[in-house]
Amino acid sequence: MRRSHGSERSDAGAAGRRPGNLPLELDAFVGRSAELARLAEALDTARLVTVTGPGGVGKSRLAAHAAARLRPRDGVWLVELAALRDPDLVGYAVVEALGLTDHTGRPPREILLEHLAERRLLLVLDGFEHLVDACAPLVGELLRRSAGLRVLAAGRRPLSVDGERVLPLAPLGGREAAELFEERAAAGTPGLTLHDGDRADVEEICRRLDGVPLAVELAAGRLRTLSPAQLLARLDDRFRLLTGGGRDALPRHQALRTAIGWSHELCTPQERLLWARLSVFAGQFDLEAVEYVCGGGGLHPDNILDVLGELLAQSVVTREETPAGVRYRMLDTIGAYGADWLDALGDGDRLRRRHRDWYMGLATWGELDWFSPRQHEVAARVEAELPNLRRALEHCLEEPDGGHLGQYLAGTLWFYWVGCGRLSEGRHWLERSVDLETAHERSRLKALWVLGYVAVLQGDTVPAFAALHECRERAERSGNAAALAYAEHRTGCLALVTDDMPRAEMLLRSALARYHRIGELNSNVLMGQVELAMARAFQGDLPAAVRLCEEVRRVCERHGERWALTYAQYVLAYAAWTEGDLAGARRLLTGCLDISHDFHDLLGTVLVVELLALVTVAEGDAEEAAVLQGSASRMWPAVGLPLFGSAHYNAPHELCEATARERLGDERYEECVRVGARLGRQAAVGRALGHTRRRAPGAPLVPRCVPAPPDARQPAASPTHKGGEATG
Repeated sequence: MRRSHGSERSDAGAAGRRPGNLPLELDAFVGRSAELARLAEALDTARLVTVTGPGGVGKSRLAAHAAARLRPRDGVWLVELAALRDPDLVGYAVVEALGLTDHTGRPPREILLEHLAERRLLLVLDGFEHLVDACAPLVGELLRRSAGLRVLAAGRRPLSVDGERVLPLAPLGGREAAELFEERAAAGTPGLTLHDGDRADVEEICRRLDGVPLAVELAAGRLRTLSPAQLLARLDDRFRLLTGGGRDALPRHQALRTAIGWSHELCTPQERLLWARLSVFAGQFDLEAVEYVCGGGGLHPDNILDVLGELLAQSVVTREETPAGVRYRMLDTIGAYGADWLDALGDGDRLRRRHRDWYMGLATWGELDWFSPRQHEVAARVEAELPNLRRALEHCLEEPDGGHLGQYLAGTLWFYWVGCGRLSEGRHWLERSVDLETAHERSRLKALWVLGYVAVLQGDTVPAFAALHECRERAERSGNAAALAYAEHRTGCLALVTDDMPRAEMLLRSALARYHRIGELNSNVLMGQVELAMARAFQGDLPAAVRLCEEVRRVCERHGERWALTYAQYVLAYAAWTEGDLAGARRLLTGCLDISHDFHDLLGTVLVVELLALVTVAEGDAEEAAVLQGSASRMWPAVGLPLFGSAHYNAPHELCEATARERLGDERYEECVRVGARLGRQAAVGRALGHTRRRAPGAPLVPRCVPAPPDARQPAASPTHKGGEATG
């Protein structure tokens, strides 16, 4: 059966306020009552259940429907792997699906084990068969070490992990197949009525298609132009053509391929051509990308919308509403059929290059528009395009002469790796790219300084220094002033978080002067100014720090920049606290927290929560300050070394803790910290933002200290909601 896609939570999750990312079903689920019962029983008795079967038999839909009926305490989480090619990214895909943000250099497996340790949830793993060698050991270890985890997998083969219970899924029986056909036909053609005389034709169509749900749905989509009798006649011809007669003995996979081939045969030449070309996309895609990548060579871009509309009407392509706008998707089996045709046409390499070029252009646009009022739009767009960007990166790095393009693309996406909480994946691509020697020095230099930046933010100082040192040396030799400025800037960042303030100030001032000489102004430059302000503040010159950050704030307001603004306001809030302006400090910090959380900037979020705790204790609420410190302590492991292991960054934390302990006593302080440490990030941020009323002295800490359920990241077709980091 056709998969339903969407950005909303599942019914079960929404009704019970459960976390999760399971999409709502967009069309009726038909039949399968016996299979659902067996699957429910299996999930009651086994911690790993795998639904297997050929393509198009309905594995994904059955698994999603069964999962939506369950209500584990910590939710149901769907991991879609069909569009993923690189086995090394499987762990990142699971981390992403669970809505986790981790800026450290820890491997995804470690992050997952920590997250799952005390949770009870269901992980739905879909489309894993081409990555089984990477998935099986990961699933096995997660199940062995996470007692509350259950996994429901859907694929063409088992995972072959100890304890796995396998449920092979057969095609639909005659009655259910006919019911599915009629339901989809009515949904696709409003006003359609099938008469009693059509029943025999419908049943025969379903029999010829061997009850394979995807094949049945494709056939039902044809009733907008054909009657059941006409459809049956054409289907009969197609079967004879492809199989030489033996209709009754068709293997199920051949029935599906035949049904897809028959649907392909009924398409016009332009529809077939677009179908083949669409196979180069991974996951979702939008109309602009289709027009650029697929246009030309017999398919005029002006005609693509109409041709795409016909493929939509025939269920070859599906339409989805996302936070990034209207997008389209081909089911994997249909896309694979198109890919075969594309290669048969000898046009695969050209289309894959056009796909790569489009997404390199998208990354370039994103980098330019990141420094603008469209930051959030950029984040959402790039998040939605991540599967296609991955495919473009793979193409660059696997092509004999594409290494420099991979370096360019990985480096240009710095704003996404850093600004949208993707440090670990960014480092994966950056390290792969710089391992390649190319003759294009500029692309390599950019990849090096971005790699150094990412490693600094992960607290991985030795690789950070190595990448930045290499970048600086090569930039000096080649006379690349921009790369030299960025290398010097990020080396200053490294000095800042390792408490070498005089060196940090020297390097940051030099880098800012270089930026000025070459006319560079963007979010990186503004962050350099904020980091210089921090270096001055840590050396006791708070007025200079305020002047620097006020200037950053003015530039941000002129350009609509929000990400760097949060770090400038963080410094200004610290200054307001030192001057006793607690209301002003809180106002600035809540503004920072709104933006950081919206971008999923975990570093910015936890820094703000730490400072809010200090403001809160100064306002007289030591209990709430301790709760906030506890919530920050839960976030830090996903960022790196708490407060960078820096004495300067740690000083406000220590002052807050000492004050709260003095007022509460050690036992009460620790109790409040434990309450905060049980809060998920969503709950902790909501609590910090809502802390506007004062409790009467001695009033009970409950109910505000009752921990909320672990938070869930909103599905991001929004590129983001997740966000930036900086060493600020």
